[in-house]
Amino acid sequence: MPSPSLPSTLWPKSLRLQALDLLLMRHADEKAAAVRALPPVSALSLAETQAVLAEPPGVPGRPERPELRAPSDMKSRAVGSPEGRAGLLHALAHIESNAIDLALDVLWRFDGMPEAFYLDWLQVAREEALHFHLLHAHLAELGFAYGDFPAHNGLWEMAEKTRGDVMARMALVPRTLEARGLDASPAIRNKLISVGDRRGGEIIDIILRDEIGHVLIGNRWYRHLCQARGLDPISTYATLATQYGAPRLKGPFNVEARRAAGFEETELVLLGTPS
Repeated sequence: MPSPSLPSTLWPKSLRLQALDLLLMRHADEKAAAVRALPPVSALSLAETQAVLAEPPGVPGRPERPELRAPSDMKSRAVGSPEGRAGLLHALAHIESNAIDLALDVLWRFDGMPEAFYLDWLQVAREEALHFHLLHAHLAELGFAYGDFPAHNGLWEMAEKTRGDVMARMALVPRTLEARGLDASPAIRNKLISVGDRRGGEIIDIILRDEIGHVLIGNRWYRHLCQARGLDPISTYATLATQYGAPRLKGPFNVEARRAAGFEETELVLLGTPS
């Protein structure tokens, strides 16, 4: 029998079809709970990995709030005030909500990959759902909820740009945008700790630990695809970054985390980091 938290419409569909149904869900809390309630890997069907699935309308499902604005229209708030700290936690929760959608989109959209690819991205989806849950629960302790602040749509915009090529998606979402999160995490953690938010710091530690694994998965499959296509990973990345308008990477870089996430020394040197 399906878990009580898992919509009955998802059972007993293949993993990719389940991921698509989950992606269409609009309520962020319910979506995160449903992702966490997916049955164990041994019970999931990996049928239809070769099938090309048609995209329905409404991808991704989104709640009515938060209001989405351009990144340039977002206000920064000092974390010393309760509202400022809530604003920071809300921004992080929004990133994790988008990250759930990104992982689910990878699962359903890209056909013809090895079974291990889909199992990797299932793990990513589950962990992103946990991150959203932790942040939203902590936000509630301050008297706020997801949707109380505006947010931007930068992560999903790159997903839209790379929807036609799994290699571009691996290069420019986990290896670029999510890797920026590795760089930002220490400063965010320090901000929260500086205002006495130990629980917030603990959540950032959990997220950083898991995100290293997510970027490592992106690196693994990006290199797998480069090898399958006979392409050099480093020069190909530069071409893709230009082609799809990826943001220019700026330091400081979390070199230790990037190494743990599978970036090679040549790549770190190109970023301008010490070897």
